[in-house]
Amino acid sequence: MKKVIVADTTLHRNAAGFGFNESIEIARQLEKLNVDIIELPAVVNEAKDVLLIKTIASFVKSSVLSVDGGTTVAQISVAAGAISTAQNGRIRISLPTSDVGMEYGFHKKGPAMVKLAAELVCAAAEKCGDVEFCALDATRADMSTLVEIIKAVVSAGAKTVSLYDNEGIFFPDEMSDFVSGVRDGAQIGEDVKIGICCSDITGMAAASSFTVIRNGADLIKTGVDSGITELKTAIQILRTCKFHSALQTGIDFTSSGRIISRIEWIIGDRENCAAEAQGNSAGFVLDSNDGIEAVTAAVLKLGYDLSEDDIKKVYEEFKRIAAKKNVSEKEMEAIIASSALQVPPTYTLEQYSIQSGNIMTSSAQINMTKDGATVTGISVGDGPIDAAFRTIEQITGRHFELDDFQIQAITEGHEAMGSAVVKLRAGGKSYSGKGLSTDIIGASIRAYISALNKILYEEA
Repeated sequence: MKKVIVADTTLHRNAAGFGFNESIEIARQLEKLNVDIIELPAVVNEAKDVLLIKTIASFVKSSVLSVDGGTTVAQISVAAGAISTAQNGRIRISLPTSDVGMEYGFHKKGPAMVKLAAELVCAAAEKCGDVEFCALDATRADMSTLVEIIKAVVSAGAKTVSLYDNEGIFFPDEMSDFVSGVRDGAQIGEDVKIGICCSDITGMAAASSFTVIRNGADLIKTGVDSGITELKTAIQILRTCKFHSALQTGIDFTSSGRIISRIEWIIGDRENCAAEAQGNSAGFVLDSNDGIEAVTAAVLKLGYDLSEDDIKKVYEEFKRIAAKKNVSEKEMEAIIASSALQVPPTYTLEQYSIQSGNIMTSSAQINMTKDGATVTGISVGDGPIDAAFRTIEQITGRHFELDDFQIQAITEGHEAMGSAVVKLRAGGKSYSGKGLSTDIIGASIRAYISALNKILYEEA
């Protein structure tokens, strides 16, 4: 039996559309699905992206975490630092190999690109033991130039070489012959894995990919709504054809439908996936009499599959909100977004008291927990929120520049829930936190503490 290595590119190819929590949730789902490789994008915003990668690395244990190393040695160093805590880390070096791609994107001819590819792979191999080279637009490359690039990166330390048909120009048999020609021309040994990534612009991505896999390639690039071989299709082929194809995988077939539906919901196919996840339910409303079992059922109805710890966090937040008002389906979504899938907290809010009015100076008293001990602060300020933020600074002994502060109602009515977003700047980097409460001051305090905890988490 031949083991098919399944790499998922969803987080990489759709990176711009995901928030912090959404990226974490998708990575968590892919880990549960047991895909072999989870591809992450290059570090662009160092503060946010490094924190995200390290957070994902804290719970992804079985899958390989593959980070795009960028196109400079400096970017590779940042990527290596971000992936350093992963149990199974990999750096990807992706470069164009067609004449058009090399000259338009890098203003380089073939020999110069051979040199650059070798230098980048060598730099990545010094930082990380597992390096993959991705030959972009390989099917439109000059074969002799492509072969020289592949030879150079393998000599420099690449353990996996992936060939891309970005334009979907080959039929399945042509793709198979092409990969065989590259493998033979570059004299790729059995110690180097060969990957394949096919555009699905013509609808032939899955057919091309599996034809190549059956003829010697090892790795298939997939994604959810990523424009290449669909993860759902690849799993269906592996499951349906496993008895006669001599192909095997570690994918969890039993949970695959639910997990992919959850990912589809996150990335935008909300109408169809929400109806499927909720069984076309008309919605729900929970109140303070509902226990953790009812909250867990509501979370599952919404399509989330949270850990026990995250369920407990959601339940605690639910109890706080439900003590003041009933919780609808939309509000439960907001509770999950604000309380689950966060970084480990250094400080936790216990209680606060605000004094404010038009004939008095605003003051705030806040109790927080750190390392199991309660710490208290009292301060005054120009308004209740300013007083609250100054009190947190007094407790922590730290001052951060307030980069942005936004408040908004996320539901309607007299007892609407409010959302606050706080962005703090520390060391030239911006950290965002979100808070949720029926009390907008409470939401602001929680948002500030959330951003603070992210700063302290990265510093640690």
